Amino acid sequence: MLSVDLLNPFWWLATAMVGFKLFAFADALTRREDAFRAVDKKTKQFWLIILGLALGLDLLLGASVFGPLTLIGLVASIVYVVDVRPAVRQVTGRGSGGDKRNMGPYGPW
Repeated sequence: MLSVDLLNPFWWLATAMVGFKLFAFADALTRREDAFRAVDKKTKQFWLIILGLALGLDLLLGASVFGPLTLIGLVASIVYVVDVRPAVRQVTGRGSGGDKRNMGPYGPW
């Protein structure tokens, strides 16, 4: 990962995978712990450990596009972004899609 070869498509793919894992880790870091428990999607600590290991191993060992640890970490990041993140966002009220201006603490008014 340290050697930059701008014409190598595998370098770009590895960089994109590291960026995606960084996004997933940063997003999990900013979410509330109780939201994870509310949607029954493991715990925030679980996701931070899994996503942190995936990102850390790529940064320490280099992101090999076809490496098994890289691909396992990528699958974990995809599961977080596609399944866990939308559920947590819906519980916290961010990104659920509706107009939230007329919402009170117990529903619409």
